[in-house]
Amino acid sequence: MTVQSSQISQAEPAAIAIAGLRKTYSGRRGGAAREALKGVDLAIRPGELFGLLGPNGAGKSTLINILAGLVIKTAGTVSVCGFDIDRNPRMVRSAIGIVPQELSVDPFFTPREALELQGGLYGVPKRERRTDELLRALFLTDVADGYSRRMSGGMKRRLMVAKAMVHTPPVLVLDEPTAGVDVELRQNLWAMIRELNARGTTILLTTHYLEEAQELCERIAIINHGEVVACDSTANLVQRIDRKDLIILLDRDLTGIPAQLARFDAEQRGPRTLRIRYQRSETEMSAILTGLQASGLHVVDLSTEESDLEDVFVALTTKTKPVLPAAAQ
Repeated sequence: MTVQSSQISQAEPAAIAIAGLRKTYSGRRGGAAREALKGVDLAIRPGELFGLLGPNGAGKSTLINILAGLVIKTAGTVSVCGFDIDRNPRMVRSAIGIVPQELSVDPFFTPREALELQGGLYGVPKRERRTDELLRALFLTDVADGYSRRMSGGMKRRLMVAKAMVHTPPVLVLDEPTAGVDVELRQNLWAMIRELNARGTTILLTTHYLEEAQELCERIAIINHGEVVACDSTANLVQRIDRKDLIILLDRDLTGIPAQLARFDAEQRGPRTLRIRYQRSETEMSAILTGLQASGLHVVDLSTEESDLEDVFVALTTKTKPVLPAAAQ
């Protein structure tokens, strides 16, 4: 049975709901057990484009493999479009499409044959299959009847997305979809992801490219050592790092940091350039400008640099504690 997006109740609170999810791998040959997931809680809304980030070994692959039915969880609950992964595994598989990171296509099948076979495996009747539509949508029409082994890596990745969509799942999981592709193909895949999401498909995206998550995702969860260390809108996560850099070009060469700026975190970056790093919650830019004026220096040019998602990621996945605004501490 295929679950169409229209079948999902509007009252359903989450396209993917995960609560208290734990996974412990037994140690080999008497070794110590390893807890890959430590009570993960996540709720992804219908129609959302959600990012899941984390360093290697953080638990992302284990979580995705549990969703795909490839790994049995140790504890907790998982549901997709309201279907519990334990009580309704067939409905969960029908409601979700998984695009793994590894390229895996049969070299002796054409893309058309691969999609037809995949549709049959999901029990999609021939009259309801969308093979031609998917080939067009993923720009594979020109290679539809050639052997897959002759396709480029980018074409194979698009074919894997098409295979995941043959049963029209309301939820699509993309595991590192742009890994190892060139810049042009990455932009094409971004456009494809946006188009799928605009049509109502809920997308869970894992990626190592932080600019990709910042560009595409409405909300992001960061997982580290099996635990969710942050989950918020992309904009709010970036604001979690209360840091701003002020780049100042002056009218004359400096011999050092002026005494009037000694109380700030100032660094000379060139004969006439200063970088001043400050926390917005504690220091106003006007105080810095007042110090400059008192030193007798004149500003020729001024620019600012704010935190991005990479700063948040590094702060939350290392021992360095993120600097939070006073109100958030």
